[in-house]
Amino acid sequence: MELPDNILIVGGGVFGLSTALSLSERHPNKQITLLEASPTIPNPHGSSVDTSRIIRADYSNPAYTKLAAAGIKKWRNTEWGHEGRYTENGLALVYTEGNFDSENYTRKSYENVKKLLEEEGEGSESIAEKVVYLPDKAALEKVVPRYAAGMNISGGYFNRGSGWGDAEAGVRFAKKKLDEMAKVVVRHGEVERLLFDETSSSSSSASQRRVTGAILKDTANGTTSTITADLIILATGAATGRLVDLRGIVDATGQVLAYINITDEEQAQLAHMPTILSFSTGMFIIPPRNNLLKIARHAYGYLNPSDVPVPGSSQTMRVSLPVHDLPIPAEGERACRQALREMLPAFAERPFARTRICWYSDTPTGDFLITYHPSHPNLFLATGGSGHGYKFFPVLGDQIVNALEGRLDPELQRLWKWPDQQEQREGSMEREGVKFVVTRDGSRSGKVGMILKDELARSSRL
Repeated sequence: MELPDNILIVGGGVFGLSTALSLSERHPNKQITLLEASPTIPNPHGSSVDTSRIIRADYSNPAYTKLAAAGIKKWRNTEWGHEGRYTENGLALVYTEGNFDSENYTRKSYENVKKLLEEEGEGSESIAEKVVYLPDKAALEKVVPRYAAGMNISGGYFNRGSGWGDAEAGVRFAKKKLDEMAKVVVRHGEVERLLFDETSSSSSSASQRRVTGAILKDTANGTTSTITADLIILATGAATGRLVDLRGIVDATGQVLAYINITDEEQAQLAHMPTILSFSTGMFIIPPRNNLLKIARHAYGYLNPSDVPVPGSSQTMRVSLPVHDLPIPAEGERACRQALREMLPAFAERPFARTRICWYSDTPTGDFLITYHPSHPNLFLATGGSGHGYKFFPVLGDQIVNALEGRLDPELQRLWKWPDQQEQREGSMEREGVKFVVTRDGSRSGKVGMILKDELARSSRL
Protein backbone atom coordinates (compact mmCIF):
# COMPACT_ATOMS: atom_id res chain seq x y z
CA MET A 1 0.00 0.00 0.00
CA GLU A 2 1.43 3.38 -1.02
CA LEU A 3 1.54 5.81 1.88
CA PRO A 4 0.77 9.51 1.38
CA ASP A 5 3.50 12.12 1.49
CA ASN A 6 2.31 14.03 4.57
CA ILE A 7 1.97 11.95 7.74
CA LEU A 8 1.13 13.08 11.28
CA ILE A 9 1.88 10.86 14.29
CA VAL A 10 0.06 12.00 17.42
CA GLY A 11 1.78 10.80 20.60
CA GLY A 12 5.43 10.62 21.60
CA GLY A 13 5.45 7.49 23.76
CA VAL A 14 6.50 3.94 22.89
CA PHE A 15 4.00 3.49 20.06
CA GLY A 16 4.57 6.94 18.57
CA LEU A 17 8.36 7.03 18.81
CA SER A 18 8.81 3.50 17.48
CA THR A 19 6.48 4.30 14.56
CA ALA A 20 8.36 7.50 13.78
CA LEU A 21 11.72 5.70 13.82
CA SER A 22 10.64 2.87 11.53
CA LEU A 23 8.56 5.06 9.22
CA SER A 24 11.40 7.53 8.67
CA GLU A 25 13.86 4.69 7.99
CA ARG A 26 11.63 3.08 5.36
CA HIS A 27 10.22 6.28 3.89
CA PRO A 28 12.93 8.95 4.29
CA ASN A 29 11.31 11.22 1.70
CA LYS A 30 7.94 11.45 3.42
CA GLN A 31 7.02 14.55 5.42
CA ILE A 32 6.58 13.09 8.91
CA THR A 33 5.54 15.09 11.96
CA LEU A 34 5.48 13.74 15.51
CA LEU A 35 3.15 15.67 17.80
CA GLU A 36 3.48 15.27 21.58
CA ALA A 37 1.09 16.88 24.09
CA SER A 38 3.77 17.38 26.74
CA PRO A 39 6.42 20.13 26.37
CA THR A 40 9.00 17.35 26.78
CA ILE A 41 9.66 13.79 25.64
CA PRO A 42 9.45 11.74 27.80
CA ASN A 43 6.02 12.97 28.89
CA PRO A 44 6.15 12.89 32.72
CA HIS A 45 2.63 11.41 32.77
CA GLY A 46 3.35 8.79 30.11
CA SER A 47 2.67 5.17 31.00
CA SER A 48 6.20 4.16 30.02
CA VAL A 49 8.00 6.93 31.90
CA ASP A 50 8.94 5.12 35.04
CA THR A 51 11.85 3.50 36.82
CA SER A 52 11.29 0.08 35.27
CA ARG A 53 9.21 -2.20 33.07
CA ILE A 54 9.28 -6.00 32.86
CA ILE A 55 10.81 -7.29 29.62
CA ARG A 56 9.69 -10.86 29.04
CA ALA A 57 8.78 -13.30 26.30
CA ASP A 58 6.56 -15.14 28.77
CA TYR A 59 3.16 -15.05 27.07
CA SER A 60 0.35 -17.55 26.77
CA ASN A 61 -0.02 -16.60 23.09
CA PRO A 62 2.93 -17.84 21.00
CA ALA A 63 2.68 -14.86 18.62
CA TYR A 64 3.58 -12.50 21.48
CA THR A 65 6.23 -14.90 22.76
CA LYS A 66 7.93 -14.85 19.36
CA LEU A 67 7.67 -11.07 18.94
CA ALA A 68 8.87 -10.35 22.48
CA ALA A 69 11.80 -12.74 22.01
CA ALA A 70 12.82 -10.74 18.93
CA GLY A 71 12.61 -7.61 21.06
CA ILE A 72 14.72 -9.16 23.83
CA LYS A 73 17.45 -9.99 21.32
CA LYS A 74 17.66 -6.31 20.45
CA TRP A 75 17.57 -5.26 24.11
CA ARG A 76 20.33 -7.76 24.80
CA ASN A 77 22.57 -7.33 21.75
CA THR A 78 22.18 -3.77 20.44
CA GLU A 79 22.44 -0.21 21.71
CA TRP A 80 18.80 -0.36 22.80
CA GLY A 81 19.88 -2.17 25.95
CA HIS A 82 23.18 -0.41 26.57
CA GLU A 83 23.98 1.96 29.47
CA GLY A 84 21.68 0.14 31.88
CA ARG A 85 18.56 0.36 29.71
CA TYR A 86 18.17 -3.44 29.95
CA THR A 87 19.06 -5.82 32.77
CA GLU A 88 18.64 -9.57 32.35
CA ASN A 89 18.04 -10.74 35.88
CA GLY A 90 15.43 -13.46 35.26
CA LEU A 91 11.72 -13.59 35.99
CA ALA A 92 9.80 -15.84 38.37
CA LEU A 93 6.13 -16.23 37.39
CA VAL A 94 3.93 -17.82 40.03
CA TYR A 95 0.30 -18.55 40.83
CA THR A 96 -1.72 -19.58 43.88
CA GLU A 97 -3.95 -22.59 44.33
CA GLY A 98 -7.47 -22.26 42.95
CA ASN A 99 -6.75 -19.43 40.51
CA PHE A 100 -7.26 -21.37 37.30
CA ASP A 101 -6.89 -18.42 34.91
CA SER A 102 -3.47 -17.50 36.25
CA GLU A 103 -2.39 -21.14 36.39
CA ASN A 104 -3.46 -21.68 32.78
CA TYR A 105 -1.71 -18.48 31.63
CA THR A 106 1.49 -19.43 33.46
CA ARG A 107 1.55 -23.00 32.15
CA LYS A 108 0.96 -21.87 28.56
CA SER A 109 3.72 -19.27 28.90
CA TYR A 110 6.08 -21.93 30.21
CA GLU A 111 5.38 -24.23 27.26
CA ASN A 112 5.68 -21.39 24.72
CA VAL A 113 9.06 -20.27 26.05
CA LYS A 114 10.39 -23.84 25.99
CA LYS A 115 9.08 -24.40 22.46
CA LEU A 116 10.72 -21.19 21.26
CA LEU A 117 14.07 -22.29 22.69
CA GLU A 118 13.67 -25.67 20.97
CA GLU A 119 13.01 -23.94 17.65
CA GLU A 120 16.15 -21.89 18.16
CA GLY A 121 18.18 -25.09 18.48
CA GLU A 122 18.63 -25.24 22.23
CA GLY A 123 19.13 -28.71 23.68
CA SER A 124 16.89 -30.13 26.39
CA GLU A 125 19.61 -29.76 29.04
CA SER A 126 20.15 -26.12 28.14
CA ILE A 127 16.41 -25.42 28.15
CA ALA A 128 16.02 -27.01 31.58
CA GLU A 129 18.78 -24.74 32.86
CA LYS A 130 17.26 -21.58 31.35
CA VAL A 131 13.60 -22.29 32.17
CA VAL A 132 13.14 -23.90 35.57
CA TYR A 133 9.74 -25.33 36.52
CA LEU A 134 8.64 -24.49 40.09
CA PRO A 135 6.17 -27.07 41.42
CA ASP A 136 5.85 -25.50 44.86
CA LYS A 137 7.02 -22.79 47.26
CA ALA A 138 10.12 -24.74 48.24
CA ALA A 139 11.26 -24.85 44.61
CA LEU A 140 10.76 -21.09 44.30
CA GLU A 141 12.77 -20.39 47.46
CA LYS A 142 15.57 -22.59 46.13
CA VAL A 143 15.79 -20.60 42.90
CA VAL A 144 15.06 -17.22 44.51
CA PRO A 145 16.65 -17.45 47.97
CA ARG A 146 14.81 -15.59 50.75
CA TYR A 147 13.11 -13.12 48.41
CA ALA A 148 9.86 -15.09 48.33
CA ALA A 149 9.64 -15.89 52.02
CA GLY A 150 6.01 -16.00 53.04
CA MET A 151 4.58 -16.22 49.52
CA ASN A 152 1.73 -18.72 49.27
CA ILE A 153 2.22 -20.28 45.85
CA SER A 154 1.30 -23.60 44.29
CA GLY A 155 3.37 -23.44 41.12
CA GLY A 156 5.16 -21.43 38.47
CA TYR A 157 8.50 -21.24 36.70
CA PHE A 158 11.70 -19.22 36.52
CA ASN A 159 12.93 -17.88 33.16
CA ARG A 160 16.57 -16.78 33.29
CA GLY A 161 16.25 -15.13 29.85
CA SER A 162 13.79 -12.42 30.91
CA GLY A 163 14.64 -9.09 32.52
CA TRP A 164 13.60 -5.51 32.98
CA GLY A 165 14.16 -2.15 31.36
CA ASP A 166 14.74 1.38 32.59
CA ALA A 167 11.61 2.77 30.95
CA GLU A 168 12.35 6.49 31.07
CA ALA A 169 15.89 5.90 29.81
CA GLY A 170 14.49 3.82 26.93
CA VAL A 171 12.16 6.62 25.87
CA ARG A 172 14.99 9.16 26.09
CA PHE A 173 17.17 6.90 23.95
CA ALA A 174 14.49 6.56 21.25
CA LYS A 175 13.92 10.32 21.19
CA LYS A 176 17.68 10.95 20.90
CA LYS A 177 17.88 8.42 18.07
CA LEU A 178 15.01 10.20 16.29
CA ASP A 179 16.71 13.58 16.71
CA GLU A 180 19.97 12.23 15.32
CA MET A 181 18.21 10.88 12.23
CA ALA A 182 16.76 14.38 11.66
CA LYS A 183 14.03 13.10 9.35
CA VAL A 184 11.01 13.79 11.57
CA VAL A 185 9.69 17.18 12.66
CA VAL A 186 8.81 17.08 16.36
CA ARG A 187 6.12 19.47 17.58
CA HIS A 188 4.54 19.94 20.99
CA GLY A 189 0.91 20.74 21.64
CA GLU A 190 -2.23 19.17 23.04
CA VAL A 191 -4.87 18.01 20.59
CA GLU A 192 -8.27 19.44 21.44
CA ARG A 193 -10.02 17.39 18.76
CA LEU A 194 -9.51 15.83 15.37
CA LEU A 195 -10.42 17.81 12.28
CA PHE A 196 -12.93 16.09 10.00
CA ASP A 197 -13.50 16.81 6.32
CA GLU A 198 -16.79 18.73 6.13
CA THR A 199 -16.82 18.83 2.32
CA SER A 200 -17.43 15.13 1.73
CA SER A 201 -19.68 14.34 -1.19
CA SER A 202 -23.34 13.66 -0.48
CA SER A 203 -22.81 10.04 -1.48
CA SER A 204 -20.45 9.55 1.48
CA SER A 205 -22.00 8.91 4.88
CA ALA A 206 -20.99 11.13 7.78
CA SER A 207 -19.34 8.13 9.44
CA GLN A 208 -16.99 7.73 6.47
CA ARG A 209 -15.51 11.22 6.64
CA ARG A 210 -11.79 11.62 6.28
CA VAL A 211 -9.74 13.11 9.10
CA THR A 212 -7.75 16.04 7.77
CA GLY A 213 -5.72 16.92 10.84
CA ALA A 214 -5.97 18.09 14.42
CA ILE A 215 -6.90 21.26 16.27
CA LEU A 216 -4.38 22.14 18.97
CA LYS A 217 -5.25 24.17 22.03
CA ASP A 218 -3.05 26.70 23.74
CA THR A 219 -4.21 26.71 27.35
CA ALA A 220 -1.97 29.67 28.17
CA ASN A 221 -3.81 32.19 25.98
CA GLY A 222 -6.98 30.32 25.04
CA THR A 223 -6.22 30.15 21.32
CA THR A 224 -6.18 27.23 18.91
CA SER A 225 -4.16 26.26 15.86
CA THR A 226 -4.48 23.62 13.18
CA ILE A 227 -2.09 20.98 11.87
CA THR A 228 -3.08 19.01 8.76
CA ALA A 229 -1.89 15.78 7.12
CA ASP A 230 -2.98 13.17 4.61
CA LEU A 231 -2.54 10.30 7.09
CA ILE A 232 -3.07 10.63 10.84
CA ILE A 233 -1.68 7.99 13.19
CA LEU A 234 -3.06 8.08 16.74
CA ALA A 235 -0.48 6.70 19.17
CA THR A 236 -2.02 8.45 22.15
CA GLY A 237 -2.26 5.56 24.59
CA ALA A 238 -4.79 5.85 27.40
CA ALA A 239 -5.98 9.25 26.12
CA THR A 240 -7.06 7.91 22.71
CA GLY A 241 -10.68 7.49 23.78
CA ARG A 242 -11.02 11.28 24.00
CA LEU A 243 -10.09 11.77 20.34
CA VAL A 244 -11.96 8.93 18.65
CA ASP A 245 -14.99 6.87 19.69
CA LEU A 246 -13.52 3.64 21.07
CA ARG A 247 -16.38 2.59 23.33
CA GLY A 248 -16.19 -1.16 23.90
CA ILE A 249 -12.77 -1.25 22.23
CA VAL A 250 -10.30 0.67 24.42
CA ASP A 251 -10.64 2.15 27.91
CA ALA A 252 -8.08 3.63 30.26
CA THR A 253 -7.45 1.75 33.52
CA GLY A 254 -5.27 2.97 36.37
CA GLN A 255 -2.70 0.65 37.96
CA VAL A 256 -1.00 1.25 41.31
CA LEU A 257 2.74 1.79 41.74
CA ALA A 258 4.61 2.46 44.97
CA TYR A 259 8.27 3.06 45.77
CA ILE A 260 10.32 2.77 48.93
CA ASN A 261 13.77 4.17 49.62
CA ILE A 262 16.49 1.64 50.40
CA THR A 263 20.10 1.95 51.47
CA ASP A 264 23.20 1.29 49.36
CA GLU A 265 23.74 -1.93 51.28
CA GLU A 266 20.16 -3.09 50.68
CA GLN A 267 20.42 -2.26 47.01
CA ALA A 268 23.58 -4.31 46.71
CA GLN A 269 21.83 -7.23 48.41
CA LEU A 270 18.89 -7.06 45.99
CA ALA A 271 20.78 -6.10 42.83
CA HIS A 272 20.74 -9.61 41.37
CA MET A 273 17.30 -10.72 42.50
CA PRO A 274 14.92 -11.72 39.74
CA THR A 275 11.66 -9.97 39.08
CA ILE A 276 8.78 -11.77 40.81
CA LEU A 277 5.32 -11.63 39.21
CA SER A 278 2.22 -13.31 40.60
CA PHE A 279 -0.54 -13.68 38.03
CA SER A 280 -2.90 -14.58 40.87
CA THR A 281 -2.63 -11.17 42.52
CA GLY A 282 -1.09 -9.15 39.68
CA MET A 283 1.59 -7.91 42.09
CA PHE A 284 5.21 -7.71 41.03
CA ILE A 285 8.52 -6.42 42.38
CA ILE A 286 11.41 -5.41 40.10
CA PRO A 287 15.02 -5.18 41.33
CA PRO A 288 15.90 -1.71 42.63
CA ARG A 289 17.99 1.01 41.05
CA ASN A 290 19.04 4.40 42.38
CA ASN A 291 18.02 3.29 45.88
CA LEU A 292 14.35 2.91 44.91
CA LEU A 293 12.44 -0.37 45.16
CA LYS A 294 9.26 -0.58 43.07
CA ILE A 295 6.12 -2.52 43.93
CA ALA A 296 3.32 -2.52 41.36
CA ARG A 297 0.18 -4.29 40.22
CA HIS A 298 -0.92 -5.58 36.81
CA ALA A 299 -4.65 -6.10 37.43
CA TYR A 300 -8.09 -5.01 36.24
CA GLY A 301 -7.31 -1.56 37.54
CA TYR A 302 -9.39 1.54 38.26
CA LEU A 303 -11.83 3.21 35.89
CA ASN A 304 -12.18 6.98 35.61
CA PRO A 305 -15.55 7.57 33.87
CA SER A 306 -15.45 10.90 32.01
CA ASP A 307 -17.99 12.70 29.83
CA VAL A 308 -16.50 14.00 26.58
CA PRO A 309 -17.87 14.97 23.15
CA VAL A 310 -18.35 12.20 20.61
CA PRO A 311 -15.68 13.08 18.00
CA GLY A 312 -17.22 14.77 14.97
CA SER A 313 -20.60 15.07 16.70
CA SER A 314 -22.55 17.35 19.05
CA GLN A 315 -23.36 14.39 21.33
CA THR A 316 -21.42 13.28 24.42
CA MET A 317 -20.17 9.89 25.55
CA ARG A 318 -18.86 8.44 28.79
CA VAL A 319 -15.50 6.68 28.65
CA SER A 320 -12.68 5.98 31.07
CA LEU A 321 -9.82 8.45 30.65
CA PRO A 322 -6.60 9.08 32.59
CA VAL A 323 -6.34 11.62 35.39
CA HIS A 324 -3.00 12.56 36.89
CA ASP A 325 -1.34 13.73 40.11
CA LEU A 326 -3.63 11.79 42.43
CA PRO A 327 -2.62 9.52 45.31
CA ILE A 328 -3.26 5.81 45.08
CA PRO A 329 -6.33 4.62 47.02
CA ALA A 330 -5.95 2.87 50.37
CA GLU A 331 -6.99 -0.37 48.67
CA GLY A 332 -3.93 -0.10 46.42
CA GLU A 333 -1.64 0.72 49.31
CA ARG A 334 -2.82 -2.39 51.15
CA ALA A 335 -2.14 -4.52 48.07
CA CYS A 336 1.41 -3.18 47.83
CA ARG A 337 2.01 -3.80 51.54
CA GLN A 338 0.74 -7.36 51.25
CA ALA A 339 2.99 -7.99 48.23
CA LEU A 340 5.98 -6.86 50.27
CA ARG A 341 4.99 -9.12 53.15
CA GLU A 342 4.82 -12.07 50.77
CA MET A 343 7.85 -11.32 48.58
CA LEU A 344 10.23 -9.12 50.60
CA PRO A 345 8.94 -9.14 54.19
CA ALA A 346 11.93 -7.21 55.55
CA PHE A 347 10.62 -4.12 53.72
CA ALA A 348 6.91 -4.56 54.43
CA GLU A 349 6.56 -1.67 56.88
CA ARG A 350 8.95 0.74 55.17
CA PRO A 351 7.15 4.03 54.36
CA PHE A 352 6.41 4.74 50.70
CA ALA A 353 8.66 7.40 49.21
CA ARG A 354 6.07 8.10 46.52
CA THR A 355 3.16 6.49 44.72
CA ARG A 356 1.68 6.81 41.27
CA ILE A 357 -1.24 5.66 39.14
CA CYS A 358 -0.07 4.34 35.76
CA TRP A 359 -2.71 4.42 33.01
CA TYR A 360 -3.06 1.50 30.62
CA SER A 361 -5.00 1.63 27.34
CA ASP A 362 -6.88 -1.65 27.79
CA THR A 363 -8.60 -3.75 25.12
CA PRO A 364 -11.07 -6.62 25.71
CA THR A 365 -8.53 -9.33 24.86
CA GLY A 366 -5.34 -7.55 25.89
CA ASP A 367 -4.27 -7.38 22.24
CA PHE A 368 -2.95 -4.19 20.69
CA LEU A 369 -5.16 -2.12 18.40
CA ILE A 370 -2.98 -1.50 15.33
CA THR A 371 -5.19 -0.96 12.33
CA TYR A 372 -6.93 1.56 10.11
CA HIS A 373 -10.17 2.96 11.47
CA PRO A 374 -13.07 1.24 9.67
CA SER A 375 -14.98 4.51 9.24
CA HIS A 376 -12.17 6.98 8.57
CA PRO A 377 -9.85 5.52 5.90
CA ASN A 378 -6.90 7.85 6.56
CA LEU A 379 -7.01 7.47 10.35
CA PHE A 380 -4.75 4.77 11.78
CA LEU A 381 -4.80 3.52 15.38
CA ALA A 382 -1.61 2.40 17.14
CA THR A 383 -2.73 1.96 20.73
CA GLY A 384 -4.23 -0.59 23.14
CA GLY A 385 -0.93 -1.37 24.86
CA SER A 386 -2.80 -3.08 27.72
CA GLY A 387 0.28 -2.74 29.90
CA HIS A 388 2.46 -4.77 27.53
CA GLY A 389 3.85 -2.27 25.02
CA TYR A 390 7.24 -1.28 26.42
CA LYS A 391 9.04 -4.61 26.05
CA PHE A 392 8.37 -4.52 22.28
CA PHE A 393 9.88 -1.04 21.85
CA PRO A 394 12.81 -2.06 19.56
CA VAL A 395 10.59 -4.08 17.19
CA LEU A 396 7.12 -2.56 17.51
CA GLY A 397 7.61 0.26 15.01
CA ASP A 398 8.46 -2.14 12.19
CA GLN A 399 5.25 -4.06 12.84
CA ILE A 400 3.18 -0.87 12.90
CA VAL A 401 4.66 0.22 9.58
CA ASN A 402 3.97 -3.27 8.20
CA ALA A 403 0.34 -2.74 9.17
CA LEU A 404 0.31 0.72 7.58
CA GLU A 405 1.63 -0.77 4.34
CA GLY A 406 -0.82 -3.69 4.38
CA ARG A 407 1.77 -6.40 4.83
CA LEU A 408 1.52 -7.30 8.51
CA ASP A 409 1.92 -10.96 9.43
CA PRO A 410 -1.57 -12.57 9.21
CA GLU A 411 -1.54 -13.76 12.82
CA LEU A 412 -0.62 -10.31 14.15
CA GLN A 413 -3.17 -8.76 11.81
CA ARG A 414 -5.83 -11.03 13.32
CA LEU A 415 -4.80 -10.12 16.86
CA TRP A 416 -4.53 -6.36 16.26
CA LYS A 417 -7.62 -5.84 14.10
CA TRP A 418 -10.65 -3.74 14.97
CA PRO A 419 -12.57 -6.09 17.32
CA ASP A 420 -15.95 -7.46 16.33
CA GLN A 421 -19.10 -6.95 18.39
CA GLN A 422 -18.87 -10.33 20.09
CA GLU A 423 -15.35 -9.58 21.32
CA GLN A 424 -16.56 -6.23 22.60
CA ARG A 425 -19.48 -7.83 24.45
CA GLU A 426 -17.34 -10.54 26.03
CA GLY A 427 -14.73 -8.01 27.15
CA SER A 428 -17.02 -5.50 28.86
CA MET A 429 -18.84 -4.83 32.11
CA GLU A 430 -21.45 -2.28 33.11
CA ARG A 431 -20.78 0.42 35.69
CA GLU A 432 -22.87 3.54 36.26
CA GLY A 433 -25.14 2.47 33.38
CA VAL A 434 -22.24 2.40 30.91
CA LYS A 435 -20.27 -0.51 29.50
CA PHE A 436 -16.51 -0.35 30.01
CA VAL A 437 -13.74 -2.56 28.69
CA VAL A 438 -12.50 -5.42 30.88
CA THR A 439 -9.30 -7.12 29.72
CA ARG A 440 -9.78 -10.88 29.91
CA ASP A 441 -6.49 -12.30 28.65
CA GLY A 442 -5.74 -14.48 31.67
CA SER A 443 -3.02 -12.21 33.05
CA ARG A 444 -5.29 -9.95 35.13
CA SER A 445 -6.55 -10.46 38.64
CA GLY A 446 -8.22 -8.68 41.53
CA LYS A 447 -11.51 -6.84 41.70
CA VAL A 448 -13.21 -5.91 38.43
CA GLY A 449 -14.65 -2.47 37.76
CA MET A 450 -13.30 -0.37 40.62
CA ILE A 451 -14.09 3.33 40.14
CA LEU A 452 -11.14 5.53 41.10
CA LYS A 453 -13.16 8.37 42.64
CA ASP A 454 -15.11 5.87 44.77
CA GLU A 455 -11.95 4.19 46.03
CA LEU A 456 -10.40 7.57 46.86
CA ALA A 457 -13.57 8.57 48.70
CA ARG A 458 -13.38 5.37 50.77
CA SER A 459 -9.74 6.14 51.52
CA SER A 460 -10.60 9.58 52.88
CA ARG A 461 -13.14 8.05 55.29
CA LEU A 462 -10.63 5.63 56.80
